[in-house]
Amino acid sequence: MIEPLRISFVVGCPADHAFSTWTARASSWWPIQHTVSSEAGLEAVFEPRLGGRVFERTSGGQEIPWGEITAWDPPRRLRYNGRIAADPADATHVEIVFNELGDSTTRVEIEHSGWERLGAMGPAWREVNRGGWDGVLPAYVAACSRLAGLESDLHK
Repeated sequence: MIEPLRISFVVGCPADHAFSTWTARASSWWPIQHTVSSEAGLEAVFEPRLGGRVFERTSGGQEIPWGEITAWDPPRRLRYNGRIAADPADATHVEIVFNELGDSTTRVEIEHSGWERLGAMGPAWREVNRGGWDGVLPAYVAACSRLAGLESDLHK
């Protein structure tokens, strides 16, 4: 077995906001250099249901699959088979748990596993994905705080 990637960090917003920023607002923060098309103006889509698709939609309407949702439990948990730029048979598993800490912050815990499905390529692909997470997560953390601030301003 190849050790899963485990990442844990705190964002400055409640769990429901952190979950919806990841899923319903992914287009506002997902870096285009971490997509297949790298096209400006693309939309990152998480269909909000078990079995929902995860994909990018280009401005021309092309839909490029990223995976399928295997657990949908807002605002606590999201799990999907991820395969950005990979064959469906090579999908790995991404599970994200949102634990509200009670002080308008949330601990986000990511476990990315399933590397053994890739055979000899598994260890190398795991390391590539470690770098991918390092490139994606700072934008997510910033979006959680930025969007939480905008929502707070709207309710004043």
